[in-house]
Amino acid sequence: MDYNFKEIEKKWQDYWQKEKVFKSSVSDAPKFYCLEMFPYPSGKIHMGHVRNYTIGDVYSRYKWMQGFNVLHPMGFDAFGQPAENAAIKNKTKPDEWTHKCIDWMKIELKKMGFSYDWDREVSTCDSGYYKWNQWIFLKMLEKGLAYKKASDVNWCSSCATTLANEEVIEGGCWRCHNKVELKELEQWYLKITDYKQHLLDDLKLLNDWPQRVIAMQTNWIGKSQGVEIYFRLKSNNQIIPVFTTRVDTIFGATYIVLAPEHPLVKEIIKDNPREKEVLKFIEKVGKETKVVRISSDIKKEGIFTGGYATNPVNNEDVPIWVADYVLMEYGTGAIMAVPTHDQRDFLFAKEHNLPMRIVIQPAAPACPAGRQAQSTDEMTEAYVGEGFQVNSGQFNGLSNQEAKIKIAEWMEKNKYGQIQTHWRLRDWLISRQRYWGTPIPVIYCKKCGAVPVPYHDLPVELPKDAPFTGEGGSPLGKVKEFVEVKCPECGGTGRRETDTMATFFDSSWYFLRFCSPEFNKEPFNVQEAKYWMPVDQYIGGIEHAILHLLYSRFFTKFFKDLGMIDFNEPFKHLLTQGMVLKDGEVMSKSKGNIVDPDSIIDKYGADTLRLFMLFAAPPETELEWDDRGLEGAYKFLNRVLRIKNDLKDKADHGLVKVMHKIIKKVTDDIESFKFNTAIASLMEFVNAIYQSGADERVFTNLIIMLSPIAPHFCEEIWQSLGNNGSIFKASWPKYDPGLLVETTVTMVIQVNGKVRARLEMPTDVSEDKLREMVLKEEKLKPWLQNKPFNNFIVVPRKLINIVV
Repeated sequence: MDYNFKEIEKKWQDYWQKEKVFKSSVSDAPKFYCLEMFPYPSGKIHMGHVRNYTIGDVYSRYKWMQGFNVLHPMGFDAFGQPAENAAIKNKTKPDEWTHKCIDWMKIELKKMGFSYDWDREVSTCDSGYYKWNQWIFLKMLEKGLAYKKASDVNWCSSCATTLANEEVIEGGCWRCHNKVELKELEQWYLKITDYKQHLLDDLKLLNDWPQRVIAMQTNWIGKSQGVEIYFRLKSNNQIIPVFTTRVDTIFGATYIVLAPEHPLVKEIIKDNPREKEVLKFIEKVGKETKVVRISSDIKKEGIFTGGYATNPVNNEDVPIWVADYVLMEYGTGAIMAVPTHDQRDFLFAKEHNLPMRIVIQPAAPACPAGRQAQSTDEMTEAYVGEGFQVNSGQFNGLSNQEAKIKIAEWMEKNKYGQIQTHWRLRDWLISRQRYWGTPIPVIYCKKCGAVPVPYHDLPVELPKDAPFTGEGGSPLGKVKEFVEVKCPECGGTGRRETDTMATFFDSSWYFLRFCSPEFNKEPFNVQEAKYWMPVDQYIGGIEHAILHLLYSRFFTKFFKDLGMIDFNEPFKHLLTQGMVLKDGEVMSKSKGNIVDPDSIIDKYGADTLRLFMLFAAPPETELEWDDRGLEGAYKFLNRVLRIKNDLKDKADHGLVKVMHKIIKKVTDDIESFKFNTAIASLMEFVNAIYQSGADERVFTNLIIMLSPIAPHFCEEIWQSLGNNGSIFKASWPKYDPGLLVETTVTMVIQVNGKVRARLEMPTDVSEDKLREMVLKEEKLKPWLQNKPFNNFIVVPRKLINIVV
């Protein structure tokens, strides 16, 4: 056969689709649910998509051949601001633009030969999908998990919408990177904090998730155990609660810092000579995002209020400051500052010439040069390690860990404070002031208040004729027929909510919809979900560690509470693939280093591209693009093809043994996603075949093992060998453990340091027998005959060095 990849790839893609080779349905067979994070339909797939989806495709095909009933679906995360922006720019409508992009992406995905069950395709912008977003929202509203409140929110002026804290990256919008500001609005929230303990505890169940992701979620949930200390305002004895996890340092607190938004600030500065200056500072900080304010890379700013508070443990009066790095929603909106034992406080105190006191002294070996600074003047940085209490009253001499417990109990007993647990996690802001998203199913009535849309009126569909100018807030508010409705309760005049849901709402449960995408009674068929879920293997980028993965876990726990599922976590195994780089940089249009998958497919074929992407680097690491690797992959496939022309009746026993070793190695490597070493083993196998020749059985096993990686190529060879149907209905080869045991070994024979022969010998041969075999070997006679051995050194199973 000739390797005309364009004809072969089109032929087998059509065959898979026509014969529905990868269609899945509930059966008695063991299931395997493999899922890659579905894409936003931008219109073109990029190399990141190719890598992600190829990883999942190889694993899915491998599982089919192992006898599993595989669910491997694909869909599109189709709502979002970029479609609105594109519609404005191209003078079209978001739905038309999005569906055009979806159609194009499907063509490209099919050209890669991915084994998706396209009958299960979902697009989150279809009303048949987002109807169930609204159903879920109403259920959350019923359970008290959805609520509306006014608060300062992150605002992207470029996208003209709000952002959740998780969507602000280094002070910018996660989509457009525009600088984010603060703005007060009434917004809808989901009470994810009701699940905080479950979300934290169940991380222990995720043994097959990357530890980096576990750590990121643990930190984001942020459980802290400490003491809420009752400082008192000197002017009127009013309590200022301050939460700390380092109560062992309370005797070293030399000032306290309030968030600019703290309600006590205006009371403290009223009629104070510093009032105008403090208000000006508060106004300045109000323009900064929370992410920028707490960033460790940016210098912290603050101002003295003119007020003082009393430290309850020693009755010292300490100055009250306001600073940008303290946020009202974290802790109590107030912190105690201990410059000697907190680096941020140390830098701030040095900047503003504030007092410091050492209260933890380490044991001598813990200090540079065997000593700790004896005075604050000697300190060049805060000491944050373990040690013993000093300058801490009756607690002097205790280890600071013991002191944490003793001081906390003492403070609680004397009502100086209270032992508490605090959390970093905040409720999830889902309101967005845009058109292209799921309408929030609420109607406002002057008489009845906020009224949920009845279930039988779902979906609340997006109007088709909304105006798009990019100015003046949500286009939904400008569509009279959408906004003006009757109240479902009293029949009076009502006004529909014009905010739409964050797109992360859509992706927080899509994996359940894939189980039964046509089901029209609930978001998913409970029985089918019971068979397919949880997802056995999930694949996607590390950038989703907090956003999508945390929200998906939250939704899963909510569905369990509704009695719709019986498991705690949505994804058993998680693989986070690395980025694709070119010239050391992530591929992007702005950097001009994009490699178009279409052009590579046209030149080399999809199988060559797949082979290169898998061989170039392990899935979890970054992949550096290299055109030379494509040439090598293409040549390797042609080298495999040529083997078919020289098959012999029976392969050598040595090659059969090599084959069984390769079967074990490739199986183990694919099972653990070590595709690059699996391919290296297949290349080694091909080299062995070229040395001794393969029979049809050996060649068939090679093709089966290569087929998940280069599926079109291997389907064609499979058919040319006289087989009917798809190769993916064949069974994955099994190795014979008995043939993995080495009975002979090749020994390298050196004479006076130079290699003179290689001899095949039994693995259990004695040294006397070795000498006898060496002396009889014809190849060695010119160097050994009639010459006494001065030395005969044996390195077991490797080398014999003879000195004559």
